[in-house]
Amino acid sequence: MKLKRLLKRLILLFFGIFVFGYHASAQIITLKGKVSDEKGLSIPGASVKIKGTRNGTITNTQGTFTIDCNGPVILSVSAIGYTAKEVKVSNTNNVNIILAEDNKTLSEVVVTALGIKRDKKVLTYSSQEIKGSDLVQGKDPNLVNDIAGKVSGVQITSSSGSPGSSTRIVVRGASSFYGPNDALMVVDGIPIDNSETGNLNSGPGSSRIADIDPSIIENINVLKGAAATALYGSLGANGVIIITTKTGSTNKKPTINFTSDFSFENPLLPQIQSKYAQGTNGVYYNGDDMKTSTSWGPLMDTLKINGQPAKKYNQSDLFFKTGHTYNNVFSVNGGGAASNYYISYSNFNQQGTVPTTKFLRNSVFAKYSAQVLPNLTTTFQLNYTNSQNNRLPEGYALESPVWTIFTAPISYNLLPYKNADGTQRLYRYSRNNPYWVLDNISNKSGVNRFLPTFTADYKPLRWLSVTERFGADVYAEQDRYHEAAQSVSNPTGRIVVNNTNFRQFNNDLMVSANHQFGDFNIDGVIGSNIYSQYTETAYANGVGLSVADLDNISSASTVTFIENQYNIRKIGFYVQSNVEYKKFLILSLTGRYDGSSVLSTAHNFYPYGSVATSFIFSEFFSKEFQDIMNLGKFRISYATVGGSNVAPYSLTTPYISQSKDYIIRNISFPYNGQAGFLLSPTLGNPNLKNERINEFEAGFETGFFNNRISLEASYFAKKTVNGLIPGVSIAPSTGYDGTTVNTGIMQNRGIELLLNVVPVKTKDFTWNMTINYSRIRNKVLAIDGDLQQIGNGFTTIIVGQPYGTIYGTRYARTAQGQLRIDASGLPYADADQGIIGNINPDWTGGIANNIRYKQFNFSFFFDVKKGGDIQNNVDGYGYFYGTPKVTENRGLRVVPGVSDATGQANTIAVDGQTYYQRINGVTESVIQDGTYIKLRNVSLGYTVKPSWLRGGPFKAVNFSVTGRNLWIHAPHFTGGDPEVSSFGSSNGSQGIYSFSVPTSRSVDFSMKLAL
Repeated sequence: MKLKRLLKRLILLFFGIFVFGYHASAQIITLKGKVSDEKGLSIPGASVKIKGTRNGTITNTQGTFTIDCNGPVILSVSAIGYTAKEVKVSNTNNVNIILAEDNKTLSEVVVTALGIKRDKKVLTYSSQEIKGSDLVQGKDPNLVNDIAGKVSGVQITSSSGSPGSSTRIVVRGASSFYGPNDALMVVDGIPIDNSETGNLNSGPGSSRIADIDPSIIENINVLKGAAATALYGSLGANGVIIITTKTGSTNKKPTINFTSDFSFENPLLPQIQSKYAQGTNGVYYNGDDMKTSTSWGPLMDTLKINGQPAKKYNQSDLFFKTGHTYNNVFSVNGGGAASNYYISYSNFNQQGTVPTTKFLRNSVFAKYSAQVLPNLTTTFQLNYTNSQNNRLPEGYALESPVWTIFTAPISYNLLPYKNADGTQRLYRYSRNNPYWVLDNISNKSGVNRFLPTFTADYKPLRWLSVTERFGADVYAEQDRYHEAAQSVSNPTGRIVVNNTNFRQFNNDLMVSANHQFGDFNIDGVIGSNIYSQYTETAYANGVGLSVADLDNISSASTVTFIENQYNIRKIGFYVQSNVEYKKFLILSLTGRYDGSSVLSTAHNFYPYGSVATSFIFSEFFSKEFQDIMNLGKFRISYATVGGSNVAPYSLTTPYISQSKDYIIRNISFPYNGQAGFLLSPTLGNPNLKNERINEFEAGFETGFFNNRISLEASYFAKKTVNGLIPGVSIAPSTGYDGTTVNTGIMQNRGIELLLNVVPVKTKDFTWNMTINYSRIRNKVLAIDGDLQQIGNGFTTIIVGQPYGTIYGTRYARTAQGQLRIDASGLPYADADQGIIGNINPDWTGGIANNIRYKQFNFSFFFDVKKGGDIQNNVDGYGYFYGTPKVTENRGLRVVPGVSDATGQANTIAVDGQTYYQRINGVTESVIQDGTYIKLRNVSLGYTVKPSWLRGGPFKAVNFSVTGRNLWIHAPHFTGGDPEVSSFGSSNGSQGIYSFSVPTSRSVDFSMKLAL
């Protein structure tokens, strides 16, 4: 009986345990959910925890999450920049959570190096973000130009007004003597090429960033200092422009957007005289049987031709036309519960102000993201662009039509451009007729470009993620220059063909972790990078065209062909750790170890690193005081980065092909039909190593009245050492005339200020204002030993002077600085050249205003530059021709100065022609202060009320009108636009204005529809 009762009790016990266990297991459910903002956009990285437990997770890139729970629970949900929220969950296994933006903190998520998203509040370095909507609002086809003036510490210079022309972007001043100084462009974590290509004659080419359609960009974040860019190693030495493209929305039906823009452009012209005819010393030359290049003839108002008053020809108005730009963008975005997509097509067509010039771009962009597994998300995107560019020679080349238009006499009709016998009709003995150029000279380029990217994010643990990102930049470019026979510069005609194949691959494998240890929050990244770049060019130059109107190099009687291949490979290993203590003290450590194939085995691996800290002292404020000052932060950092700006195969001395008719030891090449090769006269240096930049940065950030007022101030000091200096002379006894050395030293110091103010903020009316200011000082500390100066294009590198010094012919002056005057009453050039200018501005700034009233939006943006000298060659050559506006004053004048003959003040009067043709030979006479205030952008838009669209097919309708360059005040500059460098974006092409296609003043009309 006892055994029986015992068995019965055991059975009841096991049955009870089974029922209890079954009941308990039945209560454990897998809860799925999504965290979004008030606009329906997903919030990645949001923290989701079960209140009262340690059980929690974070949302993936689509904002979704899964978590196991037991019965009804309360979820605590928080995200950077949003107000935390608690949500009760019961009787469901799927929940959607909406978080409101937290306007009481400065928190905002920004994309930093390697595509890592971080809270801006805890950043230990300076960065500045620009929204994609601000870029599109600017209506410039080149997205870099839309950044101009908006970011402190960044200087952007356009090269020309010709469609598709290059743009230079430099962050915190030049750091490399001869290597690239432009910032690195990164699209969704993948570095892309931004070389200047496409021009086979004088003038600028195109920056390859022009292939990117601005409408696909969500935002741009500019990483300025070395601490911000250290993770990129040598690639990020000059600052990094982080471009993040748009993404589709999960759980959203397809939304179709269509935007159409149309704009008019009118050229900004230099000041040209309109009073005097062709001739010299007041005598009229008709340009037919009496030819001359000058316009020092009689007054047009007194001139009669065949008994009739002479007709004036405004050469610029007759030649330049109103440019037109059409831009149509069609996009679709949406997604399901675990995927999203964004697809865009754009057609851009810009017809330039110079006839026959144009830039066409067709771009397709597609991005698809999917949550393949609960802890695996993949993203694939592809950007394909086909661009076509037609341009003409610019600058002072004989083929440049702009030169002839700006210097042509107003008394001569340039049309027709042909004589009766078919030859060119010219008013002078050289230079092509500009209208002949339009029909007989062309410079065309075509580019097909692919930018594929694949990203996989895997989260094996809640606090651990692995990211694999592979991307490529592949393009093929075909450039063709054709110059018909009878050209002044090439009478027998010329054809140039240049084909380029470019391939760049980048792969990053990263492991990141984030964990909370009591009062410490630690996140870290460790990863590796593989980078390779291959460039292949085939250049053919043909002269002596045998068949008229045949644009084929096979018609050339003599063809010279050059073929080059370059291969660069880099590998890198990097680690970053950020330690946050009680949300007020942050320590950031970064290290990277790079290897480069272009350096010697003794120097091809080199370390970089940074240490930075932030102290958020506002965390100690009382709640009452935080309502007034909601953010107070100090930050300080030190970093060392650098660039391996060594050209491929520079370590050894290569053999180079000898040109036609080259003679050595009585042997002429080609010899018996065989090409000849000799060692290059430039000796290779096998000991070259990477340049290095050491930078210190300190900053201060504040926010007041819930960020109605915020201020960011930064000071930086960076120093370049081991600067690469090519072309340094060596003893001729070596058999070589120069080599490359690692001896340059240069420094940059500056301050940056950024002020954001919201003066008014109500339900119907909001006014946002942003002001930025930058002041940068540069100095060259050493070149090579006792070498004090070395050439650099249109500027000169001089020890003790800023990088970008203009050195050339100057006036002869007395010890007191007065002009010295010769016996004829004219100033003259000093026997020795000297420093005559500095292209660097004293400071730059910008003021942007955005005002919204109900459905209306009005914005305007002023850009300011103080100082920065420009060599105005349009005036310089024009002084000889008598074409600048200032030469209209042709009466006698006494030039202020000291007479060499008497030692007293000059009293000898000279006429205008004599005076201007004398100073034409003194470069100092055309160095002008480039100070300007520019109303760069004005925009007025109207969004139709949603209530008016009910029952119709449209979800949103917007109309806007935008003006660019509507007003420019440049009191000391007589050219059209002081923000231009006529020969491109290279280091040596800056600070010169020389017969480039004028930039434009434009008005754009836009319509945007959403279905």
